[in-house]
Amino acid sequence: MNPLFVTGIGTGIGKTVISAILTEALQADYWKPVQAGIEEMTDSQWVREMISNSRTTIQAETYVLKMAASPHIAARAEGIDLRLESIQEQFEKLNTTGQHLVIEGAGGLMVPLNENEFVSDLVKKLRADVILVSRNYLGSINHSLLTARECKRQNLSVKGWIFNDQYLDYEEEIVEWTGYPRMASIPRASEINKAFISQQAEQLKKTLI
Repeated sequence: MNPLFVTGIGTGIGKTVISAILTEALQADYWKPVQAGIEEMTDSQWVREMISNSRTTIQAETYVLKMAASPHIAARAEGIDLRLESIQEQFEKLNTTGQHLVIEGAGGLMVPLNENEFVSDLVKKLRADVILVSRNYLGSINHSLLTARECKRQNLSVKGWIFNDQYLDYEEEIVEWTGYPRMASIPRASEINKAFISQQAEQLKKTLI
């Protein structure tokens, strides 16, 4: 099974929420190899709190960077040599036999991880299938289409879109223009909690199975 790599059309569009829903739906393992920025908790810690099933293992990050910035900037500021080879080495050691693996990326596909390599390079190195997250907001059509164009330019394997939040009804247009299917639409919620993640996971199973 190829790992599922969750990326998005930008930062702050709900990748961690979607990753938690996917992880719960598949009872998969979860891994965020590069964590840039720590507020109250890391994304891995948050996902752990949102998961209800007993099969999921939260894998340790390869890099945890304190600065809330692009990973290449944070790593440079903190004197860390962020190498894709180190991430790949950890990936090859993960004990995920028989388990799906959900990998959450940092930001979008063209976020730099070091001076020469981007998130898209990590996707290819891990031979992952991409799940694109688009949050509905003014301007997200442009961001979504640019992300899809980059996926095609780099010949990435894309499973489809998961749309997050609700603004205007243009999801079908993004699906039609990109040719990538819609896997799910996650509604706006006043509170994101364990019950919400579980409920949305049950809905998503219908698409994944």
